[in-house]
Amino acid sequence: MKDLKGKSAIVTGAGRGIGKRLALGLAQAGCRVALLARTEAQLQLAQLEIEARGGIGLPYAADVCQYDTLAEVFRRIREDLGPADILVTAAGMQGPIGPFWETDLADWRQTLDTNLIGTINAVRIVLPEMVARRRGKVVVLGGRGVSHARPFFTAYAASKAALGRTVESLSEELSEHNVQINCLAPGNTYTHMTDQILAAGERAGWRDQEMAVKVRQTGGVAPNKQIEPALFLASSQSNHITGKIIHVDDDWKTLLESTIPAELYTLRRVQRA
Repeated sequence: MKDLKGKSAIVTGAGRGIGKRLALGLAQAGCRVALLARTEAQLQLAQLEIEARGGIGLPYAADVCQYDTLAEVFRRIREDLGPADILVTAAGMQGPIGPFWETDLADWRQTLDTNLIGTINAVRIVLPEMVARRRGKVVVLGGRGVSHARPFFTAYAASKAALGRTVESLSEELSEHNVQINCLAPGNTYTHMTDQILAAGERAGWRDQEMAVKVRQTGGVAPNKQIEPALFLASSQSNHITGKIIHVDDDWKTLLESTIPAELYTLRRVQRA
């Protein structure tokens, strides 16, 4: 995506996993990337990997759940890299695993705070300037639960489904301001969350256990399969697409020059007759 060169991008959850992978992809495409996560050591490693490939990545340690602190960090990012053209929200956690009635509600709240409120905090901070400038791209990472039930991971599924509807709602508010927001479901990738599923044993349910074993063996979705649609959604080539939930397994390349019918790539819903 040639038009990404020189753009300023912020990636939350950039210290590891899919967030780090997407940050590397944006830097390779020519973006100046602000790397945001809680752990400084992970951020420094991500910065070194970006710089080793000739890219620009600057680390900023912050917790997305702390709005005032996050706003100050975003202010520093603006001073260092200029106004944000792109925001990718990848910070997240798996949350409690097991039957809902046995889970700790404190763990539920933490999951919602991180996955939902943490994302909302970041989006809330960048949107006023994007609206004022009449341009901007927001890519929210979804996950299993954004469009399908996920038993034994109810907190995670609830937070991701809420993000899907948030994206759909915001897209309509932003449509007249030339700011696009979409949700990208990245598929199964080997991360620390995979190890959490394996460690949970039968509490994770047999489907997730089998999936985790396979992902550990294969590595899961290849990096380019996640990076390419993320770059597309961050570029001007997707200016005609907003409020959609796009999975990496979708035939998203057909969207390069075509519009999407209103009922496609949305949270599944049942219409009354």
